[in-house]
Amino acid sequence: MSKRVLAFDFGASSGRAMIGTYNGEILELEEIHRFSNDPVIVNGTMYWDTLRLFYEIKQGIIKAKLSGGFDSIGIDTWGVDFGLLDREGKLLENPIHYRDSRTQGMIEKSFEYLPKERFYETTGLQFMELNTVFQLLALKENRPEVLERADKLLLTPDLFAYFLTGVKSTEYSIASTTQLLDAKKRIWSQEVMEALGIPEHIFTDIVPCGTVIGQLSDEICEELGVPKVDVVAVASHDTQSALIAVPAKEKDFIFLSSGTWSLLGTELDTPVIDENSEKYNITNEGGCEYKTSFLKNIIGTWLIQESRRQWIREGQEYGFGELETMAKEVSALQSFIDPDAPEFGPAGNIPRRIREYCEKSGQAIPETIGEIVCCIDQSLALKYRMALEEIESCTGKHYNTIYIVGGGTQSKLLCQFTANACGRKVITGPVEATVLGNLVMQLYAAGDVPEIHDLQTARDLIARSSEITEYEPQNVETWAEAYERFKKVIEA
Repeated sequence: MSKRVLAFDFGASSGRAMIGTYNGEILELEEIHRFSNDPVIVNGTMYWDTLRLFYEIKQGIIKAKLSGGFDSIGIDTWGVDFGLLDREGKLLENPIHYRDSRTQGMIEKSFEYLPKERFYETTGLQFMELNTVFQLLALKENRPEVLERADKLLLTPDLFAYFLTGVKSTEYSIASTTQLLDAKKRIWSQEVMEALGIPEHIFTDIVPCGTVIGQLSDEICEELGVPKVDVVAVASHDTQSALIAVPAKEKDFIFLSSGTWSLLGTELDTPVIDENSEKYNITNEGGCEYKTSFLKNIIGTWLIQESRRQWIREGQEYGFGELETMAKEVSALQSFIDPDAPEFGPAGNIPRRIREYCEKSGQAIPETIGEIVCCIDQSLALKYRMALEEIESCTGKHYNTIYIVGGGTQSKLLCQFTANACGRKVITGPVEATVLGNLVMQLYAAGDVPEIHDLQTARDLIARSSEITEYEPQNVETWAEAYERFKKVIEA
């Protein structure tokens, strides 16, 4: 048999449309459309250019039709962000970017209404100012008239699906990024909404990963000249789509979804919510088959991406491969940063901030481009070790292997540094983990591919279809000593 399915995968800086063709043995990929995803700042507010992104979805559908057609569509995106619809189903305003400053101070503000311990006990989610709940609290506190006009809230992938189908629903994995979900009951938390004054009626029903939510609307079919096909709520949080693609066969493993964000954790049957997990600020996100991803959110290759943008602004344009070559040529383990320090979150001159951080902490100051990139990569690797130790402390398990998936696997330097820092074998691949997870969930939802009937068979198919690389740890004692210095730097 042969099936063709269409995945739209949105990252924080770009998006693409990819066709997956399943021939009965493996899943083959073809990129048919790629586009940038550029936030727009207007009067001090950072917006997503959502309507432009939907235009790009339409272009992807047209190109997919011309390339041979397709049987279904799935969409995955980053988490937390949303659009608000009025009673007529129209967008009230362009969705606002999670890096916008409107949420500053909202975590502390929320504790005035709901004690921190109870908040975490209910949602089991890592406290981060970008979370949906704090965006909504900022609206309630500063622009209550917007919430009063809102009839429904749709998270980004659900919003695009609504534009295609007219169906308003919320997929489970993306709902779990909001910090508005009861992690144990897997339903919206009425307690959190009431405590923070967030209207309950704006939320839609939650559907599980792999649900066919509807078909392309008559309007879309006529405009684009395509037949009606199913639109599937895949694991629409990109992290959870990527997790489907981890080529693990063992039950207990560590995964690292490496991209703009790094998400390091393990897969569990039920959430872990206790004093230890609260102390380490570890999150419990939902995924395929209602599994729990017990993980830490860590700034990832955003630091390299944003540094590269700064160097381009200064007239020095290098590809990522060139940057990695420069980093390999300098001495490692000379200076460290905390990748999650607040000064590294906003866009801007990251290299300058890194130098300032190192100077303030009494370390060698990285001056060259290679030294900056090396500092970032080794700091990320050591932060991964810290998160790994925290997760092992909470689960009481030891993990021998770290599986890295996503675009970050293309940095051989970062992958080797991770093996060195953590003292564990690292297995990398696939690069296109998120897209593959998206595609395979569409095959699962179709119900006519008997080889794919659960999460493990989905993983087996992706492993057969992908290139896998292994890294063994090197210089473990040297990196262990560096880890002690790293901890002192970030804890100072």
